[in-house]
Amino acid sequence: MSIADLIPKMDDKALVSLRANAERIGAGAEGPRQKEAEALIPMIDAEVALRKAAKPKAAPVARKKAVSKKKAVVEKEEVEEAEAEL
Repeated sequence: MSIADLIPKMDDKALVSLRANAERIGAGAEGPRQKEAEALIPMIDAEVALRKAAKPKAAPVARKKAVSKKKAVVEKEEVEEAEAEL
């Protein structure tokens, strides 16, 4: 079984490590290990892209609108006036 066959079974952390090692070896002396490392990088990148695409998008977080201090004071005064009228 080759390393390329193991890529889909690796966890994310192992893929990051494998890619770093492939880059390091690919930048080294020419030989069969360098060629194999250079061939692995696109496979690793493709697997990472597939996993990223498969993850659900995070739902946007609903945020409250900021109320200015002046508006809050005016609203408080209006409420107090309304209560005073009762």
